[in-house]
Amino acid sequence: MAAREVDAEQAPQDGGRVTITEIARQAGVSVPTVSRVVNGRSDVSPHTRARVEDLLRRHGYRRRPTTSATRAALLDLVFNSLDSPWAVEIIRGVEEAAHTAGVGTVVSAIHGRSGDAREWMRNLRARASDGVILVTSALEPLLYEELRILGVPLVIVDPAGSPALDAPTIGAANWSGGMAATEHLLALGHRRIGLIAGPPRLLCSRARLDGYRTALESAGLTLDDTLVVPGDFHPESGFTGCNTLLDLPDPPTAVFAASDQMALGAIEALRRRGLRVPEDMSVVGFDDVPEVRWSAPPLTTVRQPLADMGKLAVRTVLRLARGEQPDSPRVELGTELVVRSSTAPAS
Repeated sequence: MAAREVDAEQAPQDGGRVTITEIARQAGVSVPTVSRVVNGRSDVSPHTRARVEDLLRRHGYRRRPTTSATRAALLDLVFNSLDSPWAVEIIRGVEEAAHTAGVGTVVSAIHGRSGDAREWMRNLRARASDGVILVTSALEPLLYEELRILGVPLVIVDPAGSPALDAPTIGAANWSGGMAATEHLLALGHRRIGLIAGPPRLLCSRARLDGYRTALESAGLTLDDTLVVPGDFHPESGFTGCNTLLDLPDPPTAVFAASDQMALGAIEALRRRGLRVPEDMSVVGFDDVPEVRWSAPPLTTVRQPLADMGKLAVRTVLRLARGEQPDSPRVELGTELVVRSSTAPAS
């Protein structure tokens, strides 16, 4: 049976899983040569161009359309997960700034899985997105390289680890926020202060822990490792972490949870034990998502400007799409302690 010719507008059965590096290998050329073909450059011989374009067609790898527009038409907003009010606040800022700029957005979650990230990349190639905002996520090095070769601008919000060197990052002042939360409890007379920490792989978690440690040391206190328990930013880990602290022979009189969701979980753990907030234990969170203003009691927390981070990410990626450079490759927006009713002087 004769082989069926692959339609240039139809992706093959393998879904375009091949990378540009693999296309370069199959074509017997360098990755930069494939990049020049993908981006419509003229400095490639006709024979080589035909061979590379044939492979691009067969693998469903479509060239990004060129445009004379001065702004991007579509942005990809990518999270590791979308199961928290924190993510909703980032989306709110991105959508507001994108709407103002007349730009569409596509929101995706890759769940930290390689297969999901590759599926997202295939979809991005198909819709020819003009920019990517990556939030608290990390991509495989090959996918970062693919974005670079395709010429897709990338901005990272709240980087999970060491970001790509050529990608601007936007975060919050997590160290000073962690320090402010702990200093507030110290000023209320608390000396045994528990910390329900975030995932250690995240830079923001480590910075909040360092701020907590610095505040204790500045007050002449030694960090007690038994007062630091692990969490994952979700309410369940706040509930479990608070119970672990309460089971200590000498439990803390206050808890700093490294996210509002964990703080709410901690408050529930205290409630189930018949303990009151703040009379029996003070609780501080981090984020200031809208729901904590209505918790019982309203939560003292560190406000990070989540919506503003999203807005700045849009403005930054649009500048990159226009061929401009951001004012600074690394931006940290300020945090602010918001005192409500969940903290009180140590009894």
